[in-house]
Amino acid sequence: MIRHTVMFTLKHACGSDEEIEFLNAALVLNTIESVQKFERLRQTSAKCKHRFGFSMEFESAEAYEFYNQHPSHTQFVQEHWIPEVAEFQEIDYELYSDA
Repeated sequence: MIRHTVMFTLKHACGSDEEIEFLNAALVLNTIESVQKFERLRQTSAKCKHRFGFSMEFESAEAYEFYNQHPSHTQFVQEHWIPEVAEFQEIDYELYSDA
């Protein structure tokens, strides 16, 4: 299992129509077959400068790669992510096992 997370800050004003439109446009990512447990998150820690996060899970590395190459994902990145995100940090996790 891979948990893909990204925290980010948008170029848009807080609470603006553009901010809401971006977050709604991201729902397309949940329509990709390999995406599981998709969440749009509001970041609340005073220790982090980013405002939002996305989290999703994938059954395998192949499922994650399917997502990365999927036309809905690449279109979202080109039309929304690149022009609208000011800063971000991406983190991918696998379950830890000391065995």
